[in-house]
Amino acid sequence: MSGRTIRHSTRRTGEARAGGPGTTRTIRGQKNLQDIRQTGRDGVGGSPLRPDGTLKVKGEFAYSSDLWHEDMLWGSALRSPHPRADILGVDVSEALKVPGVHAVLTHQDIPGSKYYGLEIQDQPVLAIDKVRYHGEAIALVAADHPETARRAVKKIKVEYRVLTPIVTEEQCLDPERYGYVHEPHEYRAHARGNIVHSQKLVSGLGVSDEVRATADVIVSGDYEVGMQDQAFLGPESGLAVPAEDGGIDLYIATQWLHVDRKQMAPVLALPEEKVRLTLAGVGGAFGGREDLSMQIHACLLARHTGRPVKIVYSRDESFFGHVHRHPAKLHYEHGATRDGRLVFADARIVLDGGAYASSSPAVVGNAASLGFGPYVIPNVRMEALALYSNNPSCGAMRGFGAVQAAFGYESQMDRLADALGMDPVELRRLNAMAEGDHMPTGQRIDSPAPVAELLRRVKDMPLPPPLDLDDLDIRQLPGALSNTSHGEGIVRGVGYSVGIKNVGFSEGFDDYSTARVRLEVIGGEPVAMVHTAMAEVGQGGVTVHAQIVRTELGVEQVTIRPADTEVGSAGSTSASRQTYMTGGAVKLAAEAVRQALFEEGRRRYGWTGSDLTLVNGKVVSESQGVLVSVADLLGNEAIDLTREYRHRPTQPFDRETGQGFGHVQYSFCANRAVVDVDVELGLVRVVELTAVQDVGKAVNPLAVVGQIQGACTQALGLAVMEEIIVSDGKVRNASFTDYLIPTILDTPPIPVEILELPDPNAPYGLRGVGEAPTVSATPSIVAAIRNATGLALNRIPVRPEHLTGTL
Repeated sequence: MSGRTIRHSTRRTGEARAGGPGTTRTIRGQKNLQDIRQTGRDGVGGSPLRPDGTLKVKGEFAYSSDLWHEDMLWGSALRSPHPRADILGVDVSEALKVPGVHAVLTHQDIPGSKYYGLEIQDQPVLAIDKVRYHGEAIALVAADHPETARRAVKKIKVEYRVLTPIVTEEQCLDPERYGYVHEPHEYRAHARGNIVHSQKLVSGLGVSDEVRATADVIVSGDYEVGMQDQAFLGPESGLAVPAEDGGIDLYIATQWLHVDRKQMAPVLALPEEKVRLTLAGVGGAFGGREDLSMQIHACLLARHTGRPVKIVYSRDESFFGHVHRHPAKLHYEHGATRDGRLVFADARIVLDGGAYASSSPAVVGNAASLGFGPYVIPNVRMEALALYSNNPSCGAMRGFGAVQAAFGYESQMDRLADALGMDPVELRRLNAMAEGDHMPTGQRIDSPAPVAELLRRVKDMPLPPPLDLDDLDIRQLPGALSNTSHGEGIVRGVGYSVGIKNVGFSEGFDDYSTARVRLEVIGGEPVAMVHTAMAEVGQGGVTVHAQIVRTELGVEQVTIRPADTEVGSAGSTSASRQTYMTGGAVKLAAEAVRQALFEEGRRRYGWTGSDLTLVNGKVVSESQGVLVSVADLLGNEAIDLTREYRHRPTQPFDRETGQGFGHVQYSFCANRAVVDVDVELGLVRVVELTAVQDVGKAVNPLAVVGQIQGACTQALGLAVMEEIIVSDGKVRNASFTDYLIPTILDTPPIPVEILELPDPNAPYGLRGVGEAPTVSATPSIVAAIRNATGLALNRIPVRPEHLTGTL
């Protein structure tokens, strides 16, 4: 296996150590100017510190909730206490009488379109004649103090006709009996009854009786995934400021500035150029900021009052104000020969999309096309669908459809290994796909797919030492920080898994990013400026963009302009795409600036050679050495160029067969989990969670490790603690008191091993990083708990009552 390996081991403190072959690169003379240009502590392949890192650690970073304007008002929303009801009347008169209130708005005050949506415009800005989920916004208030706004909200009177919510799969699939979430006359062409979107997939001979007969062993299972929240720490917030030209300026924490604007402009009855967005400080996202939350609400209030309006959600309102991960029910059946070769796989995945479409169609496409994992299976059949319901709306979350499917297919691989009497890792390696194999969609994998190698490496990594019951540190026991266990009934388990995730937007979407790079001389030194609309949500794009420009232009000083809509779209910070796509655009723009600089040198000095590059602020020729400094060549002029980057085109999947070149790139990660389980109390401690991942090219190795560890931690949350509890359509735990997320005390050491096997179709050969471990890590933790307890555990998150038999 070719490629360079970097090994990272991490302590719980977050310290990272880099070592192993190829970690450092040695420059000898000037034999290879390309290597010289791309080498450097702060360029591509280095790990410079994040420019915002120190501020965030010290609590000095300005987030969107810190925005302030001297004459601003505060906005708040009235939300429905019912998941399904007709609205018979809304009386705002008492709210308008509250001193300090400047406006109370309902859907009747919207100047333009009353609907919006990320992919399908099916969601009302404010409820019109009915509410479809618990927490839907009905009216808005602007007041001179946030408490005044909230008091006024409570004085709005709404008359409801409460209806029985449609919340189960059975109810959703029988609308003639139980009703429609959206009445038939409201449906667009996308929907069929209460089905938002469906996708079938068939390859090989499908799953016929003849195919089944060729399998020596058949295993089946039904699995369930609970509703997970993105649980970002920075609540939804922003500041809308009316402009003198009649437009609006919005400072907002979001994942996609331009698609926000595209949805907002028709509602505000403004041309897009008069809706200007600037990215404010973002306190996490994970998909929860792809849909609009308070953007339109703040702008409506600001335009109505003529004053700046700030909205900051409370924590409980945040749970109601954004989409969540789709809960899922999955049925799988796998058949294999006696020696472990997969013969067929049959699956059905049902996703609860909630009240509005959001990104459910794309999530369905991912669940279907990735739903059998990174395995070669000659015959498959799949049906995946998302349903409208009166449960909370669901949409994008890290892993985006692949997470739910991975829990199903990896549980099946363990079940099949047990039935065959095989080692679960060896069964996976035997059937692992590789470069040149075909996905069930018919797409040929034309870049490295080292699935078997990832599994081999993760299994070979050293295991943590066994628990020493004779010398116990109770802090190392399940639940022991609350003094619940002293070593009784503790069993250790080990589990493995591997997953696959697409990178970038798929199914024919016109996926592109725009970047502007400017090179000029300031204070006698060449300085580069990068301007994109990329949303920095914590992934480290602001660091990566500077690294790319340092590499391509050979300058040290790089300034990153705030992201806004003055430059072309950078697409969403999602789908593990930003380093690939906007990084690709920055690379193109920087290359264009470099070539323009060389052209100026050729015009001025008559250079004829093609062996030029930029190193440390100088133009260097391989044959002639240093030619001129960039500062002298530029003088008082600047080079300012903008470029768009597009990945190779994809195509929609055939709706009946699922065939098509649907994804631009795939990423793979393998995990090993070691857990201790107190089988008497039902408590779980994840002792270690190891990850091995191919990243193509580690543009910033330290940031790559951070992404993998963060993804694994979020996967741990889904495995053993995170779930929004919804009962009869109502959210029961909308707080961080009752919705549990992993803290540093729950997070184990996460050793990471990185492979760098370049993708020839990607900038620098890189591969998207941030989602694959979220896909693969959850099944490994559940597999380890199964290994410790012998229980089937077909639902996540695994709760204590699942382990003690009290459920």
